[in-house]
Amino acid sequence: MKTLAIIKPDAVAGGKIGKILAHLEGAGFTIRAARFMRLSQAQARAFYVVHKEQPFYDSLVKFMTSGACMPVLLEHEDAVRALREAIGATDPAEATKGSVRGLYAESKERNAIHASDSAETAERETAFFFSEDELNALQG
Repeated sequence: MKTLAIIKPDAVAGGKIGKILAHLEGAGFTIRAARFMRLSQAQARAFYVVHKEQPFYDSLVKFMTSGACMPVLLEHEDAVRALREAIGATDPAEATKGSVRGLYAESKERNAIHASDSAETAERETAFFFSEDELNALQG
């Protein structure tokens, strides 16, 4: 099963990409695709449209466009559940010690990593960042 993670601008700028990817690989994930990019306002608004009515939406868009991020397609048995367990709670103060957010997040907003919350969301979010042709080419 596959799922999507995004290493967020705070973790990219903080030089934490390698540590986060190593942590995920250590948790049994296989990296299937990854890319660096900087989201435009339109892309960030479209990606996070599910949060449009939330009070944090504009702040989230501003943060996610503040620097480079790294979408990563990961594979693992029960990938969605396993990734959410590996990254910990949104608020690093509540995240499990040793989780990605417990180790590398700065705050509830600057929390180092995004993870899809369901198989359906993972499929939609993966398609947002990686075309079917790209994914087929990666499978060789």
